[in-house]
Amino acid sequence: MTIDMSQFFLVFFDEAEELLAEMEKLLLEVDASTPDPEDLNAIFRTAHSIKGGSSTFGLNDMTDVTHVLESLLDKIRKGEMALTSEHVDAFLAAKDILKMQLDGHRNGSPVDQDAVGDVRMLLQSLSLDAPPPPPAPVVEDLHIDTDFKSAFKIEMPKVNQGDTEALVAELGLLGVISREPDTVDSIILHLKTNESADDIISICSFILNPDALKISEEPDLLEQPKELSEDELGYGFFEPLDQMFPPIEDAGSVISEKPIEIVHEKKPAAKKEPEKAHANSESSTIRVGIEKVDQLINLIGELVITQAMIEQRTQHLDPIINERLLSSIAHLSRNTRDLQEAVMSIRMMPMDYVFSRFPRMVRDLAHKLGKRVEFVTYGASTELDKGLIERIVDPLTHLVRNSIDHGIEVPTIRSAGGKSETGRLSLSAVHQGGNIVIEVSDDGGGLNRDRILAKARENGLNAPDSMSDSDVWQLIFAPGFSTAEVVTDVSGRGVGMDVVKRNITAMGGVVDIRSAKGFGTTITISLPLTLAILDGMSLKLGEEIYILPLNYVVESLQPSMDDVKDINGKSQVVKVRDEYLPLIPLYRIFDLNPIHSLPSEGIVVIVEVDGKKAALFVDDLVGQQQVVVKNIESNYKKVPCISGATILGDGGVALILDVPAITRASAN
Repeated sequence: MTIDMSQFFLVFFDEAEELLAEMEKLLLEVDASTPDPEDLNAIFRTAHSIKGGSSTFGLNDMTDVTHVLESLLDKIRKGEMALTSEHVDAFLAAKDILKMQLDGHRNGSPVDQDAVGDVRMLLQSLSLDAPPPPPAPVVEDLHIDTDFKSAFKIEMPKVNQGDTEALVAELGLLGVISREPDTVDSIILHLKTNESADDIISICSFILNPDALKISEEPDLLEQPKELSEDELGYGFFEPLDQMFPPIEDAGSVISEKPIEIVHEKKPAAKKEPEKAHANSESSTIRVGIEKVDQLINLIGELVITQAMIEQRTQHLDPIINERLLSSIAHLSRNTRDLQEAVMSIRMMPMDYVFSRFPRMVRDLAHKLGKRVEFVTYGASTELDKGLIERIVDPLTHLVRNSIDHGIEVPTIRSAGGKSETGRLSLSAVHQGGNIVIEVSDDGGGLNRDRILAKARENGLNAPDSMSDSDVWQLIFAPGFSTAEVVTDVSGRGVGMDVVKRNITAMGGVVDIRSAKGFGTTITISLPLTLAILDGMSLKLGEEIYILPLNYVVESLQPSMDDVKDINGKSQVVKVRDEYLPLIPLYRIFDLNPIHSLPSEGIVVIVEVDGKKAALFVDDLVGQQQVVVKNIESNYKKVPCISGATILGDGGVALILDVPAITRASAN
């Protein structure tokens, strides 16, 4: 069977990137002094899979690098040499080269051929200059479990030579395999393994029709098999190809999103018929283009708007006469909400997508700065919208670099202060209501209040000594602000923290800082789970309706005139439970004619941004509702103090308030 491989290039790129990420994670976790044999095997399998895939698609530059990498890994896992930290560094460098080559094939980005040559020479020199293995227990044949539970005879029809060798290579990774001389039209294999018949069928089914396979148990094979060498097995294919090429009758199924691990957890062999095993071996995941998901979300948004219109047009009906109609509408509303939540969950991605990028960066940066850092993560399975998760990477990267550079001290200073020489840096994520809260925390020296105030005054900022700690910490987000005494390639130019704040604010999020001198700093980021649909409060300003995002709202009230005080005849504050808050009349910001000009006649909504409260003066509260966010800039232009728009149930358009921008405009 001849297969056009070109259509699967994009799938290979995705799978190879996942394999490279897995390789880096395993390398960072491996203990060079006493490596776990399973870790060595897993690292070898990722390199083997990438080599097989790149060879299949004719990406010879990647094949060359992975071949040298795989050869060195094979010697280590067989006990022919001991793993050292130098090996780990070389393997990480090889991973970086493979990522660069992959990006070159995918995006056309340049590839540094000198760097490629340097890494190949490094790997080859390490392979040739191998020290003798230690007298500890030998690690040879670690990739093979000699206590196999099952043995199978596999008969299959011949296919083209390339597919045959690839198939034998994949099956060989399940255990120990031997091959009889081929007949005119068939191939006979003998396999010892801990896996079941459906694992064999799963691998074979991307090339062969399962009905053409004959698999029978062969207990006698457990005595003395003939094992094929790596050279005889050939390069093979990368693991997910069994999902890329489903059998003919299932050719319409979509490709699995997650690569299938070739070496599985040990489990008893399943006693199933081959046909049933094949039926149960189908992938439980699919790969769908993000544009299709976005289209589905847009349609759900239109459905939410239509459902709101129906509710708007039926709210004046007699509930007794129209009981069945109104009950059906309420049922439709619940179903729409459930459908919207289910569809939105498709765009959700685990924070591990972000967190997994940092162990390598922390390791390299700590080594460069002469520091010892223990990096831990919590809540990696917490989910966030794909659009936000891609935009949060850069802000978190800057915060993590700052914690290592400015926060955590060098070992000598930590020891002098009675601390462990190894600093601790943590990243965590947790859901709180409709938001996700991300924390970057270190146990370093903490922020220096006096130095921040002095630097702020030097930069011309208003920084009185009476400022609270939380206000002082917010000064570090000012453009060009840095307390670093020496400018390095890591930090010190005052570029970054203001961008961090601006990017997070643009995502509808807020940033808070807690710090104690000598004990460390914690930076907390709160973001909405998605930007597509939000819960809002409908406000009336004059004859217009505006939407206030509910995540900023603390409370609403109608103050008495005694609680409202003038300041210099230019602005006002309102007293709320012994706390004076700046009063912001929204009709002035948007140049509208209000229904009520006195706060005691209208409504005051208390909002909180970056830990600071303010009071928004509006004419009336209409109600709370869920709205679909529409972008204004794509059709018009950026409107000050407005973050977007939505369509109301009556078909009218309402603008969505940008609360952080409103509070900033009022302060200025």
